[in-house]
This record gives sequence, C-alpha cells and structure tokens, in this order.
Amino acid sequence: MDRHQLTHALFGEPRVLIGMLHLGALPGSPQHRMDLDAIVSRAVEEARVFRDAGFHALLIENMHDRPYLRAAADPATTAAMAVIGYEVRREVALPLGVQVLAAANREAIAVAVACGACFVRVEGFVFAHVADEGTIEGCAGELLRYRDLLDAEKVRVFADIKKKHSSHAITADVSLTETARAAEFSLADGVIVTGAATGRETDPDDVRSVAAAVNLPVFVGSGVAPENLARYPHSDGFIVGSSVKREGHWANLLDAGRVREMADGFRALASGRA
Repeated sequence: MDRHQLTHALFGEPRVLIGMLHLGALPGSPQHRMDLDAIVSRAVEEARVFRDAGFHALLIENMHDRPYLRAAADPATTAAMAVIGYEVRREVALPLGVQVLAAANREAIAVAVACGACFVRVEGFVFAHVADEGTIEGCAGELLRYRDLLDAEKVRVFADIKKKHSSHAITADVSLTETARAAEFSLADGVIVTGAATGRETDPDDVRSVAAAVNLPVFVGSGVAPENLARYPHSDGFIVGSSVKREGHWANLLDAGRVREMADGFRALASGRA
C-alpha cells in the first residue's frame, strides 16, 4: 500500500485536514480546574465545529497538562483521555487520533484501543532528542511490540521526526530525511514534519525532501494557516491547531470562523482555485 492509498484507507480522502482538540487540563495536572464532564463537553463541541466545517479527522491531545511528564503519563490522564476519546467518537463520526504528552506513546496506544481511535501521534519514535522534559529516546521496538500485545495493529503510528520544542544536537549528523527513512524502516505508518515550536510555520523544503525520501504519508504538523496551504504541495495532510483558535493562539478557545476559513482554503486548494 503506497502513501496515498494508506491516507485514503484511513480517512476516505487522498489528502486530509486533521483538527486538534487541545483538551482542558486533566485530573492530576497542575492547572486542572474543570471537572471532567465540562472537559468532555468542550471537546465534543469543538469536534462538531471541525466536522461541520469539513475537516476529515480529529486528534486529541493533553496540551494543557503542562509541564509534562517525560515519556510517561499519570494513570488519571490515560483514563480521562480514554473517556474523552470515547465520547468524541460517539458524537462525531470522524477518524480519531491520540497524542499523550510528552512522548507517553504506550499510553497513547492504550487510549486509542480503549476509545476506538485509529492512529496515534508519536514523539521519539526513532533516534533521541532533548526536549523540554529531558532526553527522549527512540521507542519504536518497544512501542510496536506493545501494540501487538494489545492486538491493535490497526492503530496506525504517525511519527514526529526532528520534532518541535526540542534540541537535536545529539543527532546533528543525521539529516531530517535520514530520520524519516529510519522511521519508515522501523515500520511507522506516516511521518510528521514541524516547525521549531507550536504554531511555527513548517519549512516547505523539509516537507518536499521528506516526501521524496519515503513512501509514507507526510503530514505538516505545525504553523498551518489558510494563506500557506499552497506552499505544501508534497504533503498528504495538515494537522491544524493554533491558527484556528481565537487570535491564533493555541491556548485560546476554538474560533469557528477561523475553522471555516481553513476548510474553505483547503477546498480551494483541492479544486485548483488557490
């Protein structure tokens, strides 16, 4: 199955928009204030906004749980995300993904299995890097064996490569394309290319070079906005978060108008009008 076939098999489209659901701070995290029912309600409401605008998939993430644990998550976080994911899927019939920060990749697989999500976004799949939380080491072998243990091969792994909010000095002699090839060799189902930080624009040349290097779906993972969609002709999809929030800031509430603008821009691009 080539990259385009896989994207179509997962999402029903050859090229996709994935809307980020930045969940409210969950139980056990320093900024937890809302009860779980309220967090669920907001996530479901935002999922409906993405669906109604024409997005193709959703991705839940515990973005407000900062500061994050390193390569782990509290059991309360895992349990809460499973509940939220289940409720989102029950209300909105779009493919769902899971990311658990920071690099809590086994927990993401567990949440996906529990709630019926079809993919996970994974940090530190291959090689190592130094993140805000400390050193994150490659996890491909352990993670895929855990996925097999749960009989969850249908949960696809999309791997961040040379990921944002990180120093890659310890792999400075390994290029972005070689990192992508290593992810493909280690059986990732797709790769994600990002800018330096949340909301920072991804370099189009990075996306082009990665797409030429691997036969996997390549997703743009940060800094996507209606005005720059056309700069990524080699991408198979866009993961959208910050630019569709009020004032374009990740921590704010979703802005339905911005969501529609993004979806309209994507449709214009697909039809050749952009």
